[in-house]
Amino acid sequence: MLWSLIKILIFVAMVMLILTYLSDNVKLATYLQIPHVRGASELTVVCAAFIGASLGFLWFNCHPAEVFMGDTGSLALGGALAGIATTLRIELLLIPLGGLFVIISASVILQVAYFKITGGKRIFKMAPLQHHFELMGWGEVTIVLRFWIIAGLCVAAGLGLFYAQWVTA
Repeated sequence: MLWSLIKILIFVAMVMLILTYLSDNVKLATYLQIPHVRGASELTVVCAAFIGASLGFLWFNCHPAEVFMGDTGSLALGGALAGIATTLRIELLLIPLGGLFVIISASVILQVAYFKITGGKRIFKMAPLQHHFELMGWGEVTIVLRFWIIAGLCVAAGLGLFYAQWVTA
């Protein structure tokens, strides 16, 4: 299972490397009708560094976790994703790609707003959403795996939207 995941990640990285090369090469980009993005080759190096750092983190963060990312790491990754999306002019694509994060953030916003409006009633047992499921008796591994599935579906939807927009452009 792990080797399959590593092979898929290497394949995706190579495809992204080729696509960014093509988009940075004006002649090939024009021939293949790929929009030219200046500085895409430098962006590839940044993305590769973040992918490598994330894989190193995930290697030691499997259950039971030995290393925790914390606010500093997660804010850096989020900022990097936002910067990359802004550079590529696909900022709105972050909403479906990070759909799980949107859902979790929305659960906190809804919980706080509903609590203030109703004078103390709650929608969820606890916010953010993963803690609600913990209080319902779900195990940590169950929550993580189901959130992985949801995140995978969100990424698939986001890539589908990107591809559909790219084909029609």
